[in-house]
Amino acid sequence: MSIETETDWNGLRRVGALVRLTLDALERAARPGVTTAELDRIAARLFAERGARSAPASEYGFPKTVLLSVNDEVVHGIPSGRPLEDGDVLKVDVTAELGGYVADAARTVLVGTPTDAGRRLRDCVRAAFAKALPVARAGRGVSEIGRAVEAEVLRRGFHVVPGLDGHGTGRAIHEAPSVPNRFDPRQRDVLTEGMVITIEPIVSAGRAKPVEDADGWTIRTSDGSLAAHH
Repeated sequence: MSIETETDWNGLRRVGALVRLTLDALERAARPGVTTAELDRIAARLFAERGARSAPASEYGFPKTVLLSVNDEVVHGIPSGRPLEDGDVLKVDVTAELGGYVADAARTVLVGTPTDAGRRLRDCVRAAFAKALPVARAGRGVSEIGRAVEAEVLRRGFHVVPGLDGHGTGRAIHEAPSVPNRFDPRQRDVLTEGMVITIEPIVSAGRAKPVEDADGWTIRTSDGSLAAHH
């Protein structure tokens, strides 16, 4: 969507604040022994208290509230009775709808005592986001975001996960334009004033293409390598 009114701006800020609150709460609660289902219940309570809905559940029928992916699970993991373990790399992806507006953000959380591999991957995906953020200015090509992400990821010795990109958002989870995490000359859209997008580097330690689990949701690295998302 494109922000056109003060109502749009305020609505997005409100739902965005809830997403940030939820990310913070889940990061604090993510420790060894806690299950991803328990984390999901925390998110569900926060949403209910504020009259919000899980956008993945309402738009796509996702069976839980938030997407929680561990280690080689890249995105779209379903919360379950699986307990977190020391050193796990947890991707927390929160997308809420409140008052007709949608906000979508993700964070990689290192559970307990981080491993060196997990820390390096988490730092890479954060840095890639930081490099891409100032590129997102009206008049710039969307493809320049991907160029910035990929350059930083490769510089740090990791790889952009193919086929998983950012996107427009605001009224629904996925809107135009697609925001690739690598330079794509076919992406010729230009950023405009007020456009709402997600910039979300998705990175793995290996080069293999991702695969979808039998549950129809979870996407993981086919070579078992760690992944991060921010």
